[in-house]
Amino acid sequence: MLDFKDLAPAITRQRLVVEGYPTFVITDAHIKDYLRQLSDVTDMITIIDPVTHVSELYGWAGWIHWETSGAHFYSWERPISFFSVDIYTCKAFDPRAVVDFTREYFRTTEIVAKEF
Repeated sequence: MLDFKDLAPAITRQRLVVEGYPTFVITDAHIKDYLRQLSDVTDMITIIDPVTHVSELYGWAGWIHWETSGAHFYSWERPISFFSVDIYTCKAFDPRAVVDFTREYFRTTEIVAKEF
């Protein structure tokens, strides 16, 4: 693996990946609603409303563009019911608030998160 060196320490960059098992089938409407509400939880300004796409092979994907970057959302129904959220911003946010919101929104049976 390559070593990582912060090449721009004066620029704020925050990343958070949240993954879990939802207790219901995630739809297009859920993804759009979740991403809109996530904007409020992270105090981000939305530039473009959420966009989604479904693939027969890979499931749902969604994205929202914020003034300070954005978030991607992915969900699968098979081989298991699972979702993954990838947030990248140039403005600090509270990762605990995101995890708590995500846990409640999807009524998860298990949830994990990694900030880097």
